[in-house]
Amino acid sequence: MNITIYDVAREANVSMATVSRVVNGNPNVKPTTRKKVLEVIERLGYRPNAVARGLASKKTTTVGVILPDVSSTLVAELARGIEDIATMYKYNIILSNSDQNMDKELHLLNTMLGKQVDGIVFMGGNIEEAHVAEFEKSPVPIVLAGSIEKSQTIPSVNIDYEQAAYDATEAFIQKGHEKIAFLIGPLREPINAEKKLKGYKKALQDANIPYHEEWVIEGDYTYDSGLEAFERLLELDNKPTAIFAGSDEMALGIVHGAQDKGYHVPQDVEVISSDSTRLALMVRPQLTSVVQPLYDIGAVAMRLLTKYMNKEEVTDHTVVLPHRIEQRNSTK
Repeated sequence: MNITIYDVAREANVSMATVSRVVNGNPNVKPTTRKKVLEVIERLGYRPNAVARGLASKKTTTVGVILPDVSSTLVAELARGIEDIATMYKYNIILSNSDQNMDKELHLLNTMLGKQVDGIVFMGGNIEEAHVAEFEKSPVPIVLAGSIEKSQTIPSVNIDYEQAAYDATEAFIQKGHEKIAFLIGPLREPINAEKKLKGYKKALQDANIPYHEEWVIEGDYTYDSGLEAFERLLELDNKPTAIFAGSDEMALGIVHGAQDKGYHVPQDVEVISSDSTRLALMVRPQLTSVVQPLYDIGAVAMRLLTKYMNKEEVTDHTVVLPHRIEQRNSTK
């Protein structure tokens, strides 16, 4: 039998309003009364009905989180940041995978809203006008994590992806490289086509190094695309001496692809990865990486969302976190 707030009030010989104040941490309850109510709650095994409380307060203390693939090391680290801050602010999370499918993303968005979540954290590689239209119609706040959209009207937390790509390319240039390849993520994603590629090209231009289209290879963030990219680069007459990879998995594929062909990293080819997840430390040599503060992106996105949900003042809805290059053993 479900124990109700009425049962607790009757057993403790107090009003239901008093029980409610105790459950919700209201300080306006006598210590002796609070102690008595808490003892009854413990003895009866009473659990507050979150749905009923949500209907009464018009808040469910639940946040929807839509991620492309929670099994990804990158996404998992970002999700942990979201979860930790949600717990700190006493929010529950409904987590879902979108598989980077727009129809599924929009379906999940509406499913979350149907569950009466108080807010949504969204991560997606390619945010179209259809997404923005749905975001703007949402009755609850939405914050993007590690994602950009062209209008910049939706609150978001990112790093400066253009500058990060510039810095990685320039790091190679400072080491004397002029033949620098870029294994980039899907070019349908604005982060890659409009930010990272632009930063790579600008670094070359600033150093008066010609841009070679054949040195830019589109991958899909996976280990296999790293292997395939190295095979393609080997076929070129003018082979690169340095490779910047848009993800740790792709960089790992490059390193293993090189080793399989008898090349040594960093002696024959130097590699810089992007993201600096745990994978960067698991490979040998360990990967020099652009450090994207994944945990912090998730944590700051969730904190920003709490501000909107609680009607706190927000001075900047577009947050750009710092990045850096961590020197390890895949570069000299």
